Amino acid sequence: MTARKTTRKKSSKKGAEAHFTTPTGEEVPYHLPLLATSEIVPFPGVVMSLLVRLGEGVHALTEAGDSANDFLVLGTFFGAEEVESPKPEEINSIGVLGKVLRTVALPDGTVKALVQGVTRVRLTEIQLGAAQLECRIEPLFASKHLELDEEQHELLSGILENIRVLVDSEYFPEEMLVLAENAEGPDELTDVLVAHHQLDLVAGQPFLDETDPIARLQLLEELLAESLSRYYLTERLRDQAEERLNAEQREYLLRSQLRMIQQELGETNEDDVEGLEELEELLAETKLPPKVRKEADKQFSRLSRMPSESSEYALLRTYLEWITDLPWGKRSRERLDLKRANTILTREHYGLEKVKERIIEYLSVRKLRRDPEGPILCFVGPPGVGKTSLGRSIANATNREFVRISIGGVRDEAEIRGHRRTYVGALPGRIIQGLKQAGTKNPVIVLDELDKIGADFRGDPSSALLEVLDPQQNTEFTDHYLNVPFDLSQVMFIATANTVDTIPNALLDRLEVIDLSGYTREEKLHIADRYLVPRQLDKNGLGKFSITFDKTAILEIIDSYTREAGVRNLEREIGRLCRKIARGYAEGKQRKRKVTVEYVKASLGPTKYDPEATEEDSAIGLVKGLAWTTVGGELLPIEASVASGKGVLHLTGRLGEVMQESGRAALFYTRANAKALGLDENFHEQVDIHVHLPDGATPKDGPSAGIALVTALVSVLSKRRVVKDIAMTGEITLRGNVRRIGGLKEKALAALRYGISKVIIPYENIKDLEEIPKQQRKKIKFLPVKHVSEVLELALLDSPRTKKKAPQKRRTKAPLTKRRSP
Repeated sequence: MTARKTTRKKSSKKGAEAHFTTPTGEEVPYHLPLLATSEIVPFPGVVMSLLVRLGEGVHALTEAGDSANDFLVLGTFFGAEEVESPKPEEINSIGVLGKVLRTVALPDGTVKALVQGVTRVRLTEIQLGAAQLECRIEPLFASKHLELDEEQHELLSGILENIRVLVDSEYFPEEMLVLAENAEGPDELTDVLVAHHQLDLVAGQPFLDETDPIARLQLLEELLAESLSRYYLTERLRDQAEERLNAEQREYLLRSQLRMIQQELGETNEDDVEGLEELEELLAETKLPPKVRKEADKQFSRLSRMPSESSEYALLRTYLEWITDLPWGKRSRERLDLKRANTILTREHYGLEKVKERIIEYLSVRKLRRDPEGPILCFVGPPGVGKTSLGRSIANATNREFVRISIGGVRDEAEIRGHRRTYVGALPGRIIQGLKQAGTKNPVIVLDELDKIGADFRGDPSSALLEVLDPQQNTEFTDHYLNVPFDLSQVMFIATANTVDTIPNALLDRLEVIDLSGYTREEKLHIADRYLVPRQLDKNGLGKFSITFDKTAILEIIDSYTREAGVRNLEREIGRLCRKIARGYAEGKQRKRKVTVEYVKASLGPTKYDPEATEEDSAIGLVKGLAWTTVGGELLPIEASVASGKGVLHLTGRLGEVMQESGRAALFYTRANAKALGLDENFHEQVDIHVHLPDGATPKDGPSAGIALVTALVSVLSKRRVVKDIAMTGEITLRGNVRRIGGLKEKALAALRYGISKVIIPYENIKDLEEIPKQQRKKIKFLPVKHVSEVLELALLDSPRTKKKAPQKRRTKAPLTKRRSP
């Protein structure tokens, strides 16, 4: 910034403007530039510093600087500082004649001016000049020799006495008393003292508008009385603080003496004393909320008076150590960089585009709205699809700490809320333990295996989780062990589950479910090539060697040694191969550089799954159903057979109640429509029917096997074969309607794994085909149906209708040698 010395310009129009003489003997015209301000209240006899930002004010300073005596008028108006040109009627009628002592131009275009108030003036006329406001004024000179009566003298003496009190108490500087005693009359006294208070426009304008000096003295007395009241209040608060401090010092001194007496009596040892001192320092350094501070001080006071041999001593000390270890005020600096988050998710996870998109949307909302309210994400999918690792990626993307809490199998409510301190071995719940592990109050906490939470006589943990996961309640989550509230609102909770069927409805209502379906064969290949193989090579010490896996070798592992929705077993098999290679390097016998299909077969042994072996010829009573389990989609073979009997239906294979009901509904539909299906209407009186689902050790349940059960029954009763390369899924009603099912994507991927090219689905599930990747969707022919009659027409061979219309030549195409008896 550069300082500019104002230059004086002699007026060339002599006698054109009337002048008046100031108390200092300077000639001032009645017509002057006007500088209106809403920042300060000007007063005569006071030097004021002004910062002029707007154009008209700068022009007023410029014109004053170009005039003969550097004079202008300071006026006030009630309005915003940014108002560039106040209206004349908005400007107060009483202002101050000011003399510009110095101006400094700042780099940003503003001007800093030093102006001395000379006298009050009345603004009789205000008009807008060429570039700034101008006004005509009437000077209001102060009376220096004012005669005061006895009452007015007492008023003035009281004001001076109040000023002495405030100066003696160091509330006012000593210069204020000097100025007050040397003031020439009430006018100068009030103006100087009021200007020192630096009042705003609302409080200071009455002192400027009041032209009667005695009335201004009365206003000044009220102002000083308020200052005295504030001073006395401050002193009282300071005295109370000192008394409290003295009491604390006295307590500290007495406690120190008590410890010394206990040491002399042998009732304590130095280690306990040092431990208590360290604990006291930790409590003092830890930033605790007021409620927690009160409880901690209370318990420490008890601890300090308690002998170390007492059984409660260790419990209290452990409790206070937990208080100091928790992150009451520590938090990670959260980063919500969406581009960075997307990069991390893409780098650490292949595929799952819809899931990544939902996570980015979730982080976008948190970026725009920082409050903790919002749904809790719940990743639902089969094992090994990356649910927990997605939570870890979110923590990396947001720069938060990551904590995983497994609550599968938890049956005790105290595992969530903590045990009360009255119990032996009591500890806080897993939520508080996780926060201690994280070291911050805003980590990402993954609640793993939420669907496997239990309940018994010790309480319901899912009910305790309602408070943890509810943003309206978890701001004051109270653990039974701590017995003080802890704010969980800044924690980002993410739950994982294999299915939502076993999650209580009240808890599920607080979750936003994001489905993670199984991986396709191609996705598993990319995941293995990009993530699993490099990770297992590094894990087994082979990272420094140039070892490669043929894609055909990886596909051989996928097809013949694993059959899962995720990639957990795939990584396990790759790890087995890497360990065999590592052994060869360690023994110096075989240094394998490339893993081929032959090496996979030689190292992993006989195949566990043979896709070709699952392809059955067209058979009677054998139907391929599709199931959606917690580990993904699976093929569900259904076998039906009949024998002489009295119509008894046997259902075996560890079927759940819902699937048994589907079997009974299928049988009733078959009986009710026996004539239309070409069956003996009295078959139920002649034969017993047995329906079996292999893999009897695995529980099976659900309604989606309804059409498969009907097809198996009709096939075995009519001696018609089932198409070999067709699978089906759909729920039936007693009227034969086919209802919508869930998990279509997982079931379709299971069909692909078993080499099935046609899948019968409910017509209502057509819209769900969009969830299946386009590449996999092209490999399967989906056959939507509305009624079970359409299913039978598509799935059964040699139907009566076909025999009548089809030529004899077509019947001979199916070799008789491949027929199988029921």
